[in-house]
Amino acid sequence: MDMQAAPGFAVPRLVPPVPAPPERELPTLRFIAAMRVNGIGCWPASAYEAPLRRRRLFGRTRFTVSDPDLVRHVLVDNAANYARTPITIRMLRPMLGDGLLISEGTAWRHQRRTLAPAFTPRAVETLVPHILSASDEAVAALEDPAARGPVDLFAALQRLALEIAGRTMFSVGMARHGDRLRGFLEAYAARLGRPHLTDLLVPLRFATPLDRARARFRRDWVFFLDEVIADRDEGQGGREVVGEARDLLDLLRAARDPETGRGFSHEELRDQVATMILAGHETTAVTLLWACTLLALSPQTQAAVAAEAASAEKPFTRAVIEETLRLYPAAFVLARRAVGPDVLGGEAVEVGDSVTISPWLLHRHRKLWRDPDAFDPGRFLPGAPPVPRFAYLPFGAGPRVCIGAAFALTEATLALSRIVGHFRIERADARPVLPAAVVTTQPDHAPAFRLTRRA
Repeated sequence: MDMQAAPGFAVPRLVPPVPAPPERELPTLRFIAAMRVNGIGCWPASAYEAPLRRRRLFGRTRFTVSDPDLVRHVLVDNAANYARTPITIRMLRPMLGDGLLISEGTAWRHQRRTLAPAFTPRAVETLVPHILSASDEAVAALEDPAARGPVDLFAALQRLALEIAGRTMFSVGMARHGDRLRGFLEAYAARLGRPHLTDLLVPLRFATPLDRARARFRRDWVFFLDEVIADRDEGQGGREVVGEARDLLDLLRAARDPETGRGFSHEELRDQVATMILAGHETTAVTLLWACTLLALSPQTQAAVAAEAASAEKPFTRAVIEETLRLYPAAFVLARRAVGPDVLGGEAVEVGDSVTISPWLLHRHRKLWRDPDAFDPGRFLPGAPPVPRFAYLPFGAGPRVCIGAAFALTEATLALSRIVGHFRIERADARPVLPAAVVTTQPDHAPAFRLTRRA
């Protein structure tokens, strides 16, 4: 049996199950259907070996880039030439407004400069107590006698990630607003957050029936966010930020653009709040779910995480999170639209062509990784060979790299350590858990787990 490197011992090689890719390129209608149901089913087996692929779709060329040098070209060297796609804007703007994730040009530069101080290592450190307190309460809830037997761990992790988001953003829990927030997210994801044929065919300047439904959703969503912020301020006595900030909302309100001195308006602040809560909590929940699933399949690796739980430093637990993000990147695809002509790998790119960079493909590419489908946290341990640059993109790269990457890694590492340090995690049934990617890389069902308290 092949073995993996781990700290002080070897563990059996683990290859978690994934859907088999199609043998050849999908025809257009099946390709669109796959995008709505499970995006990783769009790529044939050959895509996991090719550096660059192209196909025609509705009169435009769609490039899929899997060569690290070309990835760097698109995301770093010529990033200004590649903007968000209309379909991305259509799907995300109703939830995120004009926040950092989808803004462009001057607005994006202002937001990025202004937000940067809120995500320095020192700022992240001030948020750690919120992460730990929410994790400890989640552990206590899972210990409740009513929770014995098969556990819907995904639901528990979603509640935990939402609670962390609420506490880090507002210094308060989500007991009052959490159910409504989850309701908004689930309602949007069920229909409005899925790509539709009209999203591809109709220019962005024209509203489709789906766009009008998204606009109605946004009116309710904005009202809800304003209510949450107002409730938090009332609970804080409307205090000004003086000295050390206690949460992200304090940090965002105190932030100023270092070039202009301008802070965020109320509308801009609300869009940043939406972006941080949604981008943070959903990706954290799925990452923790996949990590727990992998550890349930690898008891020896799980034991190493548990042994490290009491330590201040957690290099192995962090390596597990980083390897989880390699196998199951929360953002499985990055889509861009060429705003000017370019050349990629000898292929001419025309204005309006789309360029797709998929972390899912990159992270499992046969030419870039040794044993790419195997779960091996040793790849990310101190002293391991360096991970190929621009072949590992769990948080993107270049000017638009995720500003909260350090916080996300800290959050997931600490939460996983708390859970695994307290419970032995096992699957309660034998049904394989398969990835189903639409916006994030979700499980195809909520798997049942059995949790046993550690001695």
